[in-house]
Amino acid sequence: MPVKRDLAHLKLSPEETRAFLESRRGVRSMEEAREWLALRGIDDLECITPDLAGVARGKMMPAKKFVANTSLALPSALFMHTISGEYPEESGEFRYSPNDGDLKLVPDLSTLCLVPWENDPTAQVICDLVDHAGSAVGYTPRNVLRRVLQLYENRGWRAVVAPEIEFYLVSKNVDPDYPLVPPIGRSGRQIQSGQSYSIGGVNEFDELIDDIYDFSDAQGLEIDTLIHEEGAAQLEINLRHGDPLELADQVFMFKRTIREAALGQDIYATFMAKPIQGQPGSAMHIHQSVVDARTGKNVFSNDDGTASELFLNFLGGMQHYVPKAILMMAPYVNSYRRLTYGMGAPTNTAWGYDNRTTAFRVPNSDPAGRRVENRLPSSDANPYLAIAASLACGYLGMVGGVSPGEPTDLTVNEDGEIELPRGLLEAVAAFEAEEHFREVFSREFVGTYAGVKRGEHETFMQVISPWEREFLLLQV
Repeated sequence: MPVKRDLAHLKLSPEETRAFLESRRGVRSMEEAREWLALRGIDDLECITPDLAGVARGKMMPAKKFVANTSLALPSALFMHTISGEYPEESGEFRYSPNDGDLKLVPDLSTLCLVPWENDPTAQVICDLVDHAGSAVGYTPRNVLRRVLQLYENRGWRAVVAPEIEFYLVSKNVDPDYPLVPPIGRSGRQIQSGQSYSIGGVNEFDELIDDIYDFSDAQGLEIDTLIHEEGAAQLEINLRHGDPLELADQVFMFKRTIREAALGQDIYATFMAKPIQGQPGSAMHIHQSVVDARTGKNVFSNDDGTASELFLNFLGGMQHYVPKAILMMAPYVNSYRRLTYGMGAPTNTAWGYDNRTTAFRVPNSDPAGRRVENRLPSSDANPYLAIAASLACGYLGMVGGVSPGEPTDLTVNEDGEIELPRGLLEAVAAFEAEEHFREVFSREFVGTYAGVKRGEHETFMQVISPWEREFLLLQV
């Protein structure tokens, strides 16, 4: 059974006990949920859970049924299909359950919040998945991340992360044969690129930004900063550092929130890694540090403020294992269009101090804030899996005593060298070949995820692209 973030055992005053009614996000018990929902006049409740792609799956039900602890289940095969909704052939260690049995949804009440874009009073709650015996299902994203975090806990460590999510706003596109184009801003003109950190660029979408802030506030989601990135109508949201599972939940919810806010303004928000040809790709940078679970001290720093051996080992693990785990950070054919030299995204495994051309950047900070930024994940990645993969690679480096290469202060992403898998199938092969991943993620997950990704590649190969029609139609 998954470990719940249950605070009911705490000794609270009567005032604190009733404070849950004012909470925008999370309650401690089903009894509190009943009162919380009744106070807000909630009619419907969405019980959702992320699938392998990070898409919200689940069921909607009347709130009164939810607080009556009505049993909810989803078919197991739902978490084994491709992004296009197809079920791939069994291959390697990928196997379907012979009876496609149900998986039970277990609400995590600490995630209960409103659905602010719905017209009728509606709430939502993220759920975990367990089998008929009540055991955590190893190939589901939240449980994969929990498994990695447990490895840290077993060592007396606690991981801390802070994600940064980039995305594009684009005009509505109902025909996938046509390229995506930037939307029209409040100026009445189509947005152009080259507006990094431009306040004017952000102001082009004032109403949309207001909706994002309002929706986020209503759900108890905290945005640290919002900026305009380099691409045309490309924005970035930064989140405050904290618990990896809670931050993965927030990214999961933010993606949904941003899409809904954009639809309300009659445009699309997309988290594709490379949505527009010639424009920069969209990343999900992950800042990571590790603290002693007992003292809260950053284990990346020695008492005298210098970098610790564990810090170097974490970097060594990132350099050695991330290329093999890139499938969890760049999960689609399109993801590898972003990882191309000369386009700003790293194509290497180098690390350096405040060097944004490296895969692993160490930002300037005081010893307590020493951290590693993984710049390889793309924004199309499932946040639970990308964070799990990144932390697992650092963990393997720390427990294995892996030494990193020397830091670099050179520009290392424009020399034409690509030190990563070049495409989806190459990434699948590297992922399956690493035996340590079967231990840190589970054999069940590795087999399932690799099989699904092979299936997605087969689906992609059935589509004839404009490039093929342009250059092969009349010449070969």
